[in-house]
Amino acid sequence: MIRVFLTLMLLSLASHSHAETKVPTSQAEISLGFAPVVKQAAPAVVNIYAKIVREGRGNTLFSDPFFQDFFGRGFAEPRPRVQNSLGSGVILTADGYVVSNFHVVGKATEIRVVTTDRREYSAQVVLGDKESDIAILRLDEAEALPYLPLRDSDQVEVGELALAIGNPFGVGQTVSSGIISGLARTGTATGNARGYFIQTDAAINPGNSGGALIDVNGDLIGINTAILTRSGGSNGIGFAIPANLVAEFLRQAQAGNNSFISPWAGMAGQHMSADIAESLGLVIPQGVVVSDLHPLSPLGEAGLRVGDVVTHVDGDEVNSPAEMKFRMSVAGVGGSSVLTLLRGEVREEVEIALIKAPEVPPSDDTILDNQTVMPGLKVARINPAVIARMGLILSQTGVVVTDPGRYGGRSGLRVGDVVNSINGVSIEHPDDVVHALTDPGRRLQLDVSRAGRSVSVRFRL
Repeated sequence: MIRVFLTLMLLSLASHSHAETKVPTSQAEISLGFAPVVKQAAPAVVNIYAKIVREGRGNTLFSDPFFQDFFGRGFAEPRPRVQNSLGSGVILTADGYVVSNFHVVGKATEIRVVTTDRREYSAQVVLGDKESDIAILRLDEAEALPYLPLRDSDQVEVGELALAIGNPFGVGQTVSSGIISGLARTGTATGNARGYFIQTDAAINPGNSGGALIDVNGDLIGINTAILTRSGGSNGIGFAIPANLVAEFLRQAQAGNNSFISPWAGMAGQHMSADIAESLGLVIPQGVVVSDLHPLSPLGEAGLRVGDVVTHVDGDEVNSPAEMKFRMSVAGVGGSSVLTLLRGEVREEVEIALIKAPEVPPSDDTILDNQTVMPGLKVARINPAVIARMGLILSQTGVVVTDPGRYGGRSGLRVGDVVNSINGVSIEHPDDVVHALTDPGRRLQLDVSRAGRSVSVRFRL
């Protein structure tokens, strides 16, 4: 029986060796390998070499004016460090739009892109978003490039075959195979990032970041972005950003946006646990519980209230705030979405407007000048746009530090600190900060809120 099987297999291989090359469409064809689909897709996956210049750390001893006068001021100045970053990217259009990870190219001062046929291009980041870990590049003087079509990632199913293409460890373009292991993985892959990931067991290693995760038809289903590992190598738990989100980034980049605009919900949500479901009388824990709403929230304007449970966005199930954010981001600003919600035992649908976070009231961004004791300090009045940009809680008001500057940083201030008072004077507007830090006297005390804690910054002038 075994001999007959092997004979049939050899005959099958022999017959296929003379057949036309095509994408595998059956289990028998899959057993012959993935060469046809790799040959089709690989030219659209590129290697990315990025140069990042980081400021060096100065010696605190030689920052003293005495030593600066003795040795010369240039002696104490920190020297910049050049850091080289290696990653991968995927060509999305024939005229040179490429997607990669923000952590690969987001802060690069020089980017070089190399194709599989060894052509080299200079590139610039035209749109990037640290939170989503996506960057869209534009290649200089590129035309008629091979590119990968984007598949509807909502149609991807667990168990599908998948191929990861990239440049791990800088050894050159490599292909690894696996399956789709899971969907809707949130917050696992990139620490605090509120993402929404496709999980795969196809090997992803350092250098694969920004590379392609494709299906057996050669369509792009995701951008490889991170792994869970203790050793630094692949353990079979990799994560990819879904193609649907990549498509929205590409659309905004082609429209001329230089930063990603995501719809603002103005809502704080909570994952539905078994205990919460029981308290709400639900048999199955599902959906996102609305725990807070901003007064300008489009959800509040549509009639949602704290305690409502959002179960679907545009017909797609959501079970975490990250999934809800993802669904709204894919829909894009300017349109609308239909939310399915539970209120007690009543299920209903409401339509919400997809808007960007409003600048109401104006943020009045202010940079303190040399007439103050903290020149270079940047502050802004808190509004929905500032809350969204800096990750503040919805109820936060007042003035926030957007950049402590050289002197503010030395004093202990940090980005995101909300300034409550200075020398006992309440702060409600950036102008209040300017007045309080202009000739404040010999002692200075700033009372700030930092990550929910009250902190006092005190020093003598």
